[in-house]
Amino acid sequence: MNNTTDNNPAFDVLVIGSGAAGLSLALEMADKATVGVISKGELTEGSTYYAQGGIAAVLDETDTVESHIQDTLDSGAGLCDPDAVRFVVENGRIAIQKLIDLGVDFSRDPDPEKTGQEYHLTREGGHSHRRVIHAADATGRAVETTLVEKVQTTNNITLLDHHMAIDLIRDKRGDKRCIGAYALDIKNDRVIAYGAKAVVLATGGASKAYLYTSNPDGSTGDGIAMAWRAGANVANMEFTQFHPTCLFHPEAKSFLVTEAVRGEGGKLRLGNTKRFMDKFDDRGELAPRDIVARAIDHEMKRTGDECVYLDITDKPVDFIREHFPTVYKRCLDFGFDMTEQSIPVVPAAHYTCGGVKTDLAGRTSIDGLYAIGEVACTGLHGANRIASNSLLECLVLGAASAKDILENLDTMPDAQALTPWDESWVRDSDEDVVVSHNWDEVRRFMWNYVGIVRTDKRLERAKHRIDLLQTEINDYYGNFRITGDLLE
Repeated sequence: MNNTTDNNPAFDVLVIGSGAAGLSLALEMADKATVGVISKGELTEGSTYYAQGGIAAVLDETDTVESHIQDTLDSGAGLCDPDAVRFVVENGRIAIQKLIDLGVDFSRDPDPEKTGQEYHLTREGGHSHRRVIHAADATGRAVETTLVEKVQTTNNITLLDHHMAIDLIRDKRGDKRCIGAYALDIKNDRVIAYGAKAVVLATGGASKAYLYTSNPDGSTGDGIAMAWRAGANVANMEFTQFHPTCLFHPEAKSFLVTEAVRGEGGKLRLGNTKRFMDKFDDRGELAPRDIVARAIDHEMKRTGDECVYLDITDKPVDFIREHFPTVYKRCLDFGFDMTEQSIPVVPAAHYTCGGVKTDLAGRTSIDGLYAIGEVACTGLHGANRIASNSLLECLVLGAASAKDILENLDTMPDAQALTPWDESWVRDSDEDVVVSHNWDEVRRFMWNYVGIVRTDKRLERAKHRIDLLQTEINDYYGNFRITGDLLE
């Protein structure tokens, strides 16, 4: 079927992505600007919905901003931008209060008179204090569903689900600012050119490039690739974070076992029940994710085992069911009762620490183009993100970008007529399976050669294969009509 083009609709701001970053920005702007939100699937299909642990912020009077800053810097292996760290951490309490005001139902502290806290705070890897506010073990779901409900009833926000962004559009004149984007309307099989005064990338990361990942299927790095093709600066793409504990089961699809299980006392054990983390770090199971993931990888290679085990059976049954209802139920679905037995776990690609280079207002190197959330590289995470700083960054930078856009909206050029998408010279593919094979090949050699532990030889092998694939993909892209699989 031929894709058909449409007259280009226009907004003040076009947001590509519907997770915490994109939707929070849309809500911040809706009173003063028209906003279009593009989502490649349902609004809730991004990584935000699946985030379990929580949001790190200094909410306890015994905790300090300086402590949170130092923990973040330590986890980032010396490569964090100190200004970015301070900016995000200092704005954490405000970001949390906005979510509470919107109606996010965070878990309450069971004994507020004793702790002095209205909300329960947990501790996760790399943190020196309990500072992670959460909604049981499904924080992302609570945040995302609340944001979705709000944007669906807010004037000036147009929701465009089942649309896949193809490429950014730059003005060929003057400063060549970003003036819109092409998107594939999947349901109607047509390409539409959307114009905007400002375009905001909030598309998430690229962990789906790996064979084993905790991320949903949509985390294919679309926004980073579009920005790079448009000429934007990209940084730190070598820093992929591997989450240490994803459920090991052939049908589990790398279901993530929240870091909070270790934060509440869960221990990692080998198949012979022996603990091993103390050999690698004095903090044991509460070391930062990169250390824990490498330790697990090392032990699996040393022993030949397919997984290690996460044990929290020393906690009361009611405690486990109350604090980890999602993990508890999911494990039961696969035959594991975490109140009585250890959970088999393995590392999996989890978070893209690099991305489109931005400042602390989300501005990229291209005028009119912003990037926020996991798609962006603000310098907050350095080489390794500390637990539960991701949703925090989404919210803080979403607000900062919205503020900057609104302050400059009146001086931005109006949306202009855009050149329609031209596919008059391409044809329907007769070998869609080729795309599937290429996608599978990329994910396998990325896992094998560009994984947790890398060597020059492995990286050279990966580069050789990617160069060959790039030629095939470019030829295919240039000759056949756009499809969702081809774009990813």
